[in-house]
Formats: sequence, C-alpha cells, structure tokens
Amino acid sequence: MTDNIIKLTAAEIARRIAAGDLTAVEVTEAHLARIEAVDEKVHAFLHVDREGALAQARAVDEKRARGEKLGPLAGVPLALKDIFTTVGMPTTVGSKILEGWIPPYDATLVKNLKAADVVILGKTNMDEFAMGSSTENSAYGPTGNPWDLTRIPGGSGGGSSAALAAYEAPLAIGTDTGGSIRQPAAVTGTVGVKPTYGGVSRYGMVAFSSSLDQGGPCARTVLDAALLHEAIAGHDPLDSTSIDAPVPPVVEAALSGSVGGMRVGVVKQFRGEGYQAGVVQRFDESVELLRSLGAEIVELDCPTFDLALSAYYLIAPSECSSNLARFDAMRYGLRVGDDGTRSAEDVTALTREAGFGDEVKRRIILGTYALSSGYYDAYYGSAQKVRTLITREFEKAFEEVDVIVSPTTPTTAFPIGERADDPMAMYLADLCTIPTNLAGNAAMSLPCGLAPEDGLPVGLQIIAPAMKDDRLYKVGAAVEAAFVEKWGHPLLEEAPSL
Repeated sequence: MTDNIIKLTAAEIARRIAAGDLTAVEVTEAHLARIEAVDEKVHAFLHVDREGALAQARAVDEKRARGEKLGPLAGVPLALKDIFTTVGMPTTVGSKILEGWIPPYDATLVKNLKAADVVILGKTNMDEFAMGSSTENSAYGPTGNPWDLTRIPGGSGGGSSAALAAYEAPLAIGTDTGGSIRQPAAVTGTVGVKPTYGGVSRYGMVAFSSSLDQGGPCARTVLDAALLHEAIAGHDPLDSTSIDAPVPPVVEAALSGSVGGMRVGVVKQFRGEGYQAGVVQRFDESVELLRSLGAEIVELDCPTFDLALSAYYLIAPSECSSNLARFDAMRYGLRVGDDGTRSAEDVTALTREAGFGDEVKRRIILGTYALSSGYYDAYYGSAQKVRTLITREFEKAFEEVDVIVSPTTPTTAFPIGERADDPMAMYLADLCTIPTNLAGNAAMSLPCGLAPEDGLPVGLQIIAPAMKDDRLYKVGAAVEAAFVEKWGHPLLEEAPSL
C-alpha cells in the first residue's frame, strides 16, 4: 500500500483524498515511512516535522469530513528547501551560522502552502546560503542522487530534487538564483520551474542575491508543478519586487499542452565544448520531437549569452556580500568568543570564521572586492551593463520565437567530490541556466531521456518571456506526453530502487 501511495502524482493524491479513497493521514504516514526507510542513505532532509505534518494532515481530513471544499493540492505532502522561514521548524539555510534557529514568522510562500492545505513534511538539504551547484557545500554533509548515490543531486536545491526522485515527497520547493531549481531537476529526472522574477514572493526567503533569487515549484510531472506554481504565486505587498498582476494560467496550459504552430528557438551558444555527447544527443532528439509535434524550429544567435557566466559571478557575489553582512552574531544565530573580554568586532569575526563555509567566504570576498572603491565601475558596473545586453538579446529573440529550448546542464550528474577543488568547473554546471536569471525570464527543466554513456537523466530547458510562464507548461506538457507515449511510463520509474 505504501509503495502504491508514494508513486502517485500529486494531482492523483489530491483527487483520491477529495473523493475519500485515501485520507491525508494515510498519505502523510506513507511518505514519512519512506523517509525513515531511505533518507539515511539519501540525506535529502535536514529536519523532518513528523508531528507537525500529521497534524496538518488530520486538519485536512477533518475539513473534508465537515464537507468543506478542498483545494487542488489539499493533503499532498511537500518537501521545503531550508531557505524559507518557518514557525516551529528550524531554518538553517544549510549553514552552521544559523544552526538551530527557529524563526518567529512564516515566509509568504509557506503561508500560501498552508492556506492551500499542503502538508509540509520538513526542510531539505541545500548548499550553504544557496551557493553551489551540487549540494556538497552544505554544512550538514552532501545529499546523494537517488539514481546513483555516489553522484550529486544538483545544487543548490539538491535536497528537494533528491526527495522527489527518492519518492520521499511528491512535491517540493526550491529557489533559483543561477539555476538551483532547474539544474537539480535535470540531473535527477524531475521537473523544476523558475517562475518570472517577482512572480512568487521572496518575503521570508533568506537572501543570497536579491535581484536574482526566485522561489519555485519542483515535482515529478509538469501538471503537478503547475498546480504547485498556482498555489504559491501571486502578488505580495510585503515584497517590493513582487509583481502586481494576475498569475499566468499555468494549470490550464499544463492541461492543454500543445506546440502546434509555435516557434521554438534553439540558441547556438548553448552547445559545443564542455557539453557531454549524450546530453547533446538527447537534446537534439527533443528538438526533433518538438518539430514532429508541429513546432517550427528557429536557429538563434545570442552572442552576449557567452558573457553571462562572468557577469553572474560578479553580480551574485556582490549582492551576497551585502546580504550576508547581517550575520554578525549580535542578533540571532551562532555566537563565538563572547567571553566578556572581546570586542563586538572580534566576536563577529570569530563567528563568521566558524559559521561560514569555504564557498560562502569565497563569494563574500569576491563580492566585497568587486564593490570596493576604485573597482565598482570596472567590475560590478560592467557586469550590470552586460546584464542589460543579455536582457535585450532575450527581448530580440522573443520577437522571433515563442519559447527557447536548450540542454539544462552541459553534463549529467557528476561524482560527489569530483569538482570540489575546482570552483570554475563547478560554476560551469550553470552555463545554460544563468542567462535566464540575469534577464528575469521564466524557465523550466523537464526530463528528456537518459544519457546513453552513463544511464543518467538529461534535462530539457524551456525558456519563456517574463510573465508568460504558461508557455513553459504548454510546451512542457506536450513534450512530457510525447515521452510517456513513446516509452509507456514516466522516465523516473527507471530509477534504481534504494
């Protein structure tokens, strides 16, 4: 019974709970049992809120018993990236500097989940302060990829993607600053969506790079992602960057997936040296699949995209060095060396030395340097000019096409530790995803097969203009349906059992 429940889609779970065929408590208990059985090996979760999750599930069952209307995801369990503040649950952001901190308020996204009667199972592992492409930078140890536990599950949201791939949860939440929803989705064979910047509130999401960070849905199917997207999106007056406009019709688009008559762009800069042969092969097959489904394929030349990685690694560290200045040991979190003999400056320095990991320190140093007197215009200012050029390049491209497609990542999941001592090699994992964050567009990654050389998942990235998130789901649902028809089952069912 447990195995049957944990392999259901979120949409099917919600339907069966609403119909009375399953209770929310049964569904929650099944996923908690799965977590207990496999998470020691996977390490997707940093905190499991067993009692809280069961209490939420009982509330859903009581609501149904009273005859109250249930939402589209009522009773469906979810794994939450540990970057959102949560009342009653720790929020560590994968860092020792916030170890054990329990926030006094819920993030807006968390409030929206609770209002939708989604059951929050707990908080998932992540690269510290979302800085990384592998979830190896967590202060609490790496997460394994359920397809091969010796490999990375992507980053920074590897815990959320691993929880989906290991059937520990049917839904998850991630955040995407340079690809941290889409890159984990690609290497675990799941679906991840970066909504238009400002489409989902950032209030209560611990900031890494404020002009780039965006929370979004993670799931195993396109429809499930759309249902979750609709539940968490919308205007929030508490977030000054929140878009005051209706949420695009993402669920409607997922239910009526089609690419007939659409113009699909293929950017020549998103292939070449550094791309794994099997990734390119599966991407080319996906393009041909789109053509066979009635899409017109348009070749695009976007030369400024080659500058995106460099611009990102000046803008993001600069903003992170500013945002992380608040972790000073004076107000919350870790405090080291406060023995009555040291100054506040000494305590702050000792706390940051003990509390921040190597990658966070590296980015703070890079950002502080880029913002320093005499270098601001040469580095940060120049990077912002490149960002403007990339945004204009996207605008020009979207005059010719409805969506753009590319590989999500240049390679499949690499072995844990392989790039730990080579930051540049690690940063290249986000080569295809970063331009979208710089421009603020919407993007999705969904499975497009397994690489023949290693049998690991490959992701197809779909990029849409800002506030046209529904196009992602329209195209994604059509591609997903074609894959299911071709192979007869979702790709993830090929994943080895844990």
